[in-house]
Amino acid sequence: QVQLVEPGGGLVQPGGSLRPSCTASGFTFSVYPMTWVRRPPGKGVEWVSYINSGGDSTDYADSVKGRFTISRDNAKNTLYLHMNSLKPEDTAVYYCYTQIGHGEDWVYWGQGTQVTVAS
Repeated sequence: QVQLVEPGGGLVQPGGSLRPSCTASGFTFSVYPMTWVRRPPGKGVEWVSYINSGGDSTDYADSVKGRFTISRDNAKNTLYLHMNSLKPEDTAVYYCYTQIGHGEDWVYWGQGTQVTVAS
């Protein structure tokens, strides 16, 4: 059974930092790319960042480039999103996901973690 578990997010002041994580089970984590997306309140889903299976290729949305860093620890089956210099507009529910086969039936999502940036 594939599972992506995201422990609780948090509340942080503008300019602060958080590091959401996503722990995988039920599949060979080290073989598959991983992605973070977010859903701001009242808005649609936004793509945030991507990392390949080996962790040596990453990509970021322009809105987070230079502030966020995606990483993974394949020995711990865990994905991270290091978020620095947080802004109120980063407030959102953050989701990790992966696709381990062809078609939407093979897309798996974490349950989401709330990140709130407010003073």
